[in-house]
Amino acid sequence: MLFPTPALSAVDTDVLADVDRMRNELRHELQAKPGKWAGRLRKFLTADAVAASNSIEGFKVSTIDVEDLIAGERDVEVSDENRAETLAYERMMTYIQTLHDVDDFAYSKGFLNALHWMLQGHRHAERRPAGQWRRGPVYVTDARDASIAAYTAPEASSVPVLMEELVDWLNTDDGTHPLVRAAMAHLHLVSIHPWSDGNGRMSRSLQTLMIARGVLAPEFSSIEAWLGRPGNTWEYYQVLGRRGSTYRPDQDVSEWIRFNLTAYHQQAQTVHARWVRSAAVWAMLEKYVAGIHLDERVVSALHDVAVSGRVRRTRYEQAEGLSLQQAQRDLRDLVTAGVLRPVGRTRARFYVAGPGYPAEVLEVAGTPAILDNPYGR
Repeated sequence: MLFPTPALSAVDTDVLADVDRMRNELRHELQAKPGKWAGRLRKFLTADAVAASNSIEGFKVSTIDVEDLIAGERDVEVSDENRAETLAYERMMTYIQTLHDVDDFAYSKGFLNALHWMLQGHRHAERRPAGQWRRGPVYVTDARDASIAAYTAPEASSVPVLMEELVDWLNTDDGTHPLVRAAMAHLHLVSIHPWSDGNGRMSRSLQTLMIARGVLAPEFSSIEAWLGRPGNTWEYYQVLGRRGSTYRPDQDVSEWIRFNLTAYHQQAQTVHARWVRSAAVWAMLEKYVAGIHLDERVVSALHDVAVSGRVRRTRYEQAEGLSLQQAQRDLRDLVTAGVLRPVGRTRARFYVAGPGYPAEVLEVAGTPAILDNPYGR
């Protein structure tokens, strides 16, 4: 048995309509202004989702470090474990993003287990197999006392039947709004906890996939970055915890839906703010670069510094399709002009804003967004 999808209240319906409006506006903007900076924002949002979802599980890698790892940088100062977890999750997320417009796509137990192998295959062990249903009990321990089980998942013997029911539900369009269905899928999977490890990230990834297939471009779809903010992560566990310490699907989960609607709404606000800020920064940098008579391609390097805090030669080289020598020369010229400042030596070197970097650009890039609470109006 799965949790029944609750009926939306009038306020829930208004919030959902507002989210739809914001996402539709963003879709139109994506189609109307497919600039280079939009591509940079897509990469940033993907890295942000990976960093945030992994951070919930205790793997702490900053968004900028995730960006560098995705770009193939080897000299990023992270532990081997964090590197492995980051790259595994990024590979799975990249695959999920490619599925957003596949016509004959269908969910299956094999598909979900394959995703789990992509996420956890590097940790595969006889007692904690990857890509297979768990063979024994699994617990979520209390954050305050690891000797206490905050949640005990259903018995391993019931997992195949529950997952069969979930797959049937995933493949059946019941007319429910895609965002609500995605939230329910997250709850179903994380509550069944079918694998020995990785259940939280798998559940969040399933939600991202369902949103991407039904609502918006995949890089702009995930609420994982929102869930990864410390206060939101705490509330995430609290809302899940109030479902009880065992699997009880015969209950009203309206609170879970409201929590997710808040996440959708505030993440849409955040993405829109980043979109506006990125466009403004790019336009300002284009004028600045023209004024100091540098090649316009260096705008992408300066944009990285403004929105992410730094740029590496490899990322700039890839973004502009340059040779190693061209990228090195451009960055050297920016350092000579005082626009950038190098940090570190040789392969590990990156570049940050120098004394000549336009202060007004940094001010715009650093202006924080003010988020509206859709249920607190």
